[in-house]
Amino acid sequence: MDYYVRLDTLLYILAGVIAVVAVVWVVAHHKFGKSILDMTLKIDREKAKYREMKQQMTNNIAHELRTPVSSIRGYLETLTTCPDIDPARKQIFIERAYAQSIRLSDLIRDIALITKIEEASSQLVKEKINVRGIMAEVLEEFKDKIADKGINIENMLPPYLEIEANRTLVFAIFRNLVENSLKYAGDHITIHIECSGRKSDLYQFKYYDTGKGVGREHLKRIFERFYRIQEGRTRDAGGSGLGLSIVRNAVLFHGGDISALAHHGGGLEYRFSLHA
Repeated sequence: MDYYVRLDTLLYILAGVIAVVAVVWVVAHHKFGKSILDMTLKIDREKAKYREMKQQMTNNIAHELRTPVSSIRGYLETLTTCPDIDPARKQIFIERAYAQSIRLSDLIRDIALITKIEEASSQLVKEKINVRGIMAEVLEEFKDKIADKGINIENMLPPYLEIEANRTLVFAIFRNLVENSLKYAGDHITIHIECSGRKSDLYQFKYYDTGKGVGREHLKRIFERFYRIQEGRTRDAGGSGLGLSIVRNAVLFHGGDISALAHHGGGLEYRFSLHA
């Protein structure tokens, strides 16, 4: 009799265990299924956001390309169809077509670079580079414009400063910052660059010019692609509209961050970091 009682008890316990396991399985299955659904929806939203962003960039690029291409075509068409045009006016059209061709070339270069950063970053090789040497190369490239504008350069980067980085991208960071100052800051200004210290594995940099600056309302958006403080500003200066976006992406590629602020002495200041 006791044997049957113990057997009944065991069966009751076993049935209870099975019931508990079943409940746990149902709950876990429900939560797991919900997690999978949530994850799928999140991925779909991210894909849709990415598609929208790519479509917007494609539209912006098409819009930016249209201007120099149309200008070049117009100037060449005039020169072709009007062979008796005044020589002085002909020279003006040739110079304008040449300027637009440079802008088109810069735009294509910048589009290729920003696309590589975002979509093929694994192909970007890092090596030990001297940061002051990179800045010196940039200043050498722009030495004629710097002299023409009467600009004072303060390259305070230490000669020994080396980081593990992609040479092309670090060059692009400093090149675009300097080029931006040359285009928009005005004449007889000071351009200053320094390494303000190191926090953990990040070197901190400060770049500023003492030029015209921009309104504070633009500072948060200044790194957006094709963002213009004034309509036509980038086109008039011959830029691609991607320079500061390239700077931000290049900084992020090197594990750092960047911000823009109004320089206390007037002008525009950038603070950014690069991984050591």
